[in-house]
Amino acid sequence: MKHKIVLVPFPFDNLKDMKVRPALCLTDLISGYQHIVIAFITSQTEKADEDSDVKIISTDKDFAETGLRVDSAIRLHRLVTIPKKSILRELGELPDTYVEKVNEKLKELFQI
Repeated sequence: MKHKIVLVPFPFDNLKDMKVRPALCLTDLISGYQHIVIAFITSQTEKADEDSDVKIISTDKDFAETGLRVDSAIRLHRLVTIPKKSILRELGELPDTYVEKVNEKLKELFQI
């Protein structure tokens, strides 16, 4: 599952409401719990100006692999652990060029 872009119900900050959104799987299945750590993906790229954001641009040569429809941003500071059964469907996969950027940003974010 790692590096797959999936569609999931994602919680709002109030933890009461949810909205179906694309997300990036940051891990494979975790042990017997069948959980996955995911990062929120937004199409509101104009608001994605945090150091932990990774923008995915529709004009990039590998964009079609993502399964996304428009320019988007992976919000690495918006993480959640979900059960695999919460995944509604798989959209695509993160191209290798973005995997490297995501890994760098995660190291910076978690200071590892």
